[in-house]
Amino acid sequence: MSDVVPITIYTREVCHLCDVAEATIRDVAADEDVEIDLSLVDVDADDDLRERYGERVPYVYIDGRPAFKFEVDEARLREKLIAASR
Repeated sequence: MSDVVPITIYTREVCHLCDVAEATIRDVAADEDVEIDLSLVDVDADDDLRERYGERVPYVYIDGRPAFKFEVDEARLREKLIAASR
């Protein structure tokens, strides 16, 4: 694997699903030996983001593309990380 994969999670404080999504992404990336650049964006810190995402968090982008909403599927995440890191 070579390229660092940028990942953005749109999240909010006190969001159990957001915590699970972050942990899953970190664990799978480590398992696959894929280097990630993980950014967490609090939608409640910006009126436009709060309006855009509302309660639809976590919302995960991998390499600038929408990847997951609410829950991260480990098998699909593995595929997406491997593809994005090449």
